[in-house]
Order: sequence, then structure tokens, then C-alpha cells
Amino acid sequence: MGNAFFKASGLNVKYGDIQVLWDVSFEAEKGEIIALVGSNGAGKSTSVKTVAGLIRHTSGSIVFDGNEIPGGNARAAIDAGIILVPEGRQLFPQMTVYENLEMGACSKMAESKKKETIEKVFHWFPKLKERRGQMAGTLSGGEQQMVAFSRGMMGLPRMLIMDEPSLGLAPNIVDDIFRIARQVAEETGLTILLVEQDVRKALRLANRGYVLENGVVNITGTAEELSNNEDVKKAYLGF
Repeated sequence: MGNAFFKASGLNVKYGDIQVLWDVSFEAEKGEIIALVGSNGAGKSTSVKTVAGLIRHTSGSIVFDGNEIPGGNARAAIDAGIILVPEGRQLFPQMTVYENLEMGACSKMAESKKKETIEKVFHWFPKLKERRGQMAGTLSGGEQQMVAFSRGMMGLPRMLIMDEPSLGLAPNIVDDIFRIARQVAEETGLTILLVEQDVRKALRLANRGYVLENGVVNITGTAEELSNNEDVKKAYLGF
């Protein structure tokens, strides 16, 4: 791909003395949806937390739109436009839906366009407009995931990282959120990096994918190629 819009190259990550990522590389073009898939503990979440600046890599590089993002610096990642929608949603349960959304406007630009972005969010998820004054902790899991996705969008991301968005949710809710994610990517050129244990769902949404096993990328290809790959079918698609 040459100079990709986003490129993580040769990431090595340790937790203390234990190495968990080994020369992990993946990349995405502007407007592309990339899936990192694999079983639990494969290194997917560690990979994207490293990209988001929450974990420092011991070697390797992260380049976004031509600029290298320093390791372990979440502020630098956010300022560059890399926004993480964390696993488990991590909302503020004692705050309203509206207040949670406001918390996502975490840069000067995002703050200045807050009202405009909230209107977009309410257009995507009319249910959130109805619940704007409700405490986030009292919402259903699906509604909470809508808030988490929308809070990420409030930061005006250029690349949105979605970490295990389907966890514990009904399939139709996940389909709704993925449909909106695809629509936003197509309309705005947003790049999406998706981490997902449900490989079938991930490959339906993504343009391309990377399969991680034990901290190593061992298969990569278009979503169609991975869906037809015999190893992927046996290991993850139930064939």
C-alpha cells in the first residue's frame, strides 16, 4: 500500500517481563474499515490500546497521516484524531446520556462543533434523543453501546477504534451499530479499526482483516479472502 493513511509497523509490547505482541503490523487507508480478529487473549485489544497511546510499545512505530505518534501518549493520539471506543463501554453511569456525549468533545475543534455533532448523533440514534436526560447507568446494554460509539464520534475522529463492540449484545443491536459505522465511514471518509471476537460479523463489516494468534499476525487479506480461508473457516467460522 506504500504510504498508508495509518500504519502500525513491527509493534513489540511487553507487560512487565512478559512479551505479548511480536512484530505486529497492520495498516489502513482513509475511509477503510479494518478488522483485527482472533480468539480471546490473541493480542487484539493490546494492539489497539497501543495505537491509542494507552500502552507504550518497546519497539516499532505508529504513523498516522504522515506523522509518527509517540508511544504511550494518549493525548497525542487524540489530538491526531485517533479515538478509542473502549471495550465494556466505560460510560459515566451517574451522568445523563447528554452529559456522557459532551464528555467526548475532548479537543478544541470538537468542543466548537459539539452542538452540530450531537444533532448528527441524534439523527443516527433517535433513541438517544429520547433518552438524552436519562442516567447512562439505567440504559440497556445496547443503548449504552450506542452512547459509547456516539461519545467517540463527538471527538471528531479521523480514525475510530471500536474494541469488542458486540460483547454481550443482541445480534440486531450490533447490526444497527455496525450499519451506522459503515454509513459514517462512507459519508465522511472515517477510518475504522475494529477489534472483534465475532469473526463472521467483523468480516461482514470490514474491507480487510488481520488474524492475530498469540500476539502475532498470522493471516491477512480482504474480508472475502479471510471468509474463504480454510484455516479461518475451521478456527473461527464453525466449519
